[in-house]
Amino acid sequence: MTTPIPAFLQPLGEGVYAIDTGFHRDHFDAAYLLVDDGRAAFIDTGTHFAVPRLLAALAALGLARTAVDWVIPTHVHLDHAGGVGTLMQQLPAARALIHPRGVRHLVDPRALWLSASAVYGSEEMAKSYGRVVPVEAARVVESFDEMTVCFGGRTLRLVDTPGHARHHHCVWDAKTRGWFTGDTFGLSYREFDGPNGAWVLPSTTPVQFDPPALAATIDRLMAAEPASLYLTHYGRVEGVPRLARIFREQLVQMVALGERLRDSADRHGGLKAGLWQIHQASLQAEGCPVPLQRAAELLALDIELNAQGMGIWLGRSAASQNGN
Repeated sequence: MTTPIPAFLQPLGEGVYAIDTGFHRDHFDAAYLLVDDGRAAFIDTGTHFAVPRLLAALAALGLARTAVDWVIPTHVHLDHAGGVGTLMQQLPAARALIHPRGVRHLVDPRALWLSASAVYGSEEMAKSYGRVVPVEAARVVESFDEMTVCFGGRTLRLVDTPGHARHHHCVWDAKTRGWFTGDTFGLSYREFDGPNGAWVLPSTTPVQFDPPALAATIDRLMAAEPASLYLTHYGRVEGVPRLARIFREQLVQMVALGERLRDSADRHGGLKAGLWQIHQASLQAEGCPVPLQRAAELLALDIELNAQGMGIWLGRSAASQNGN
């Protein structure tokens, strides 16, 4: 017996469902549920607080918790993977498919929690993330580049996608010709959809931003000629070649901005101001309908975090150049 489809569950066709996790605001953070021949897989989970919504999605679709074969975080940042351990406790047949660089952080999440707390602060961690439940090591499968896994009649392919984070993989679904991109293809909020379609910006969130690796990863994803992308922030987007152009243009400008400000006395402030200028120009070029003041409000958190990530990248690259 099914229950009514909740407002946070969006059918996208071909057995793909987006689940709004409720993180920060509506339509900010998505988890995905894939269903095929009575079996299921989750890609990304949101935080610990999102798990009741994920379980409610199963119930609404008439799926038993034992029908879930895979829980696949794209990477271990907590808005993507914070709920993995909590969810796994409720899914007795599922295995967690995790990038090998991220496994230790979800099996023993203490270092992950401390690292995130250094960025967000303890108050924000308690409010927005709750806690991180360890994943049972015996139920973990490590991914590898070009790995395939199956559930129902569906095959998913995983590829190693560094650039945003070294512990990131993306998931190819041949049935929809779509990539589940986590944060690799950046952020695309529905408020910015305009006459030309969606708009996207790169994500350089701390602490492993690597521009050359990210550019190469985008090229690799585009080589598959995807029909759509499934972004965690937020939802399915189409018109992929155009979005790839917008992404690449901004990435080039962001790297140039960082190089100009490498030795600035107020590098963080300069990065924030420069990022807003880059994104503002891109939005205007794409005919975005959102007033600039509202756009600045919607992007404030991302610009702050991206400036932090770029600062860490600049510090790391300077140390490398100095031989440290």
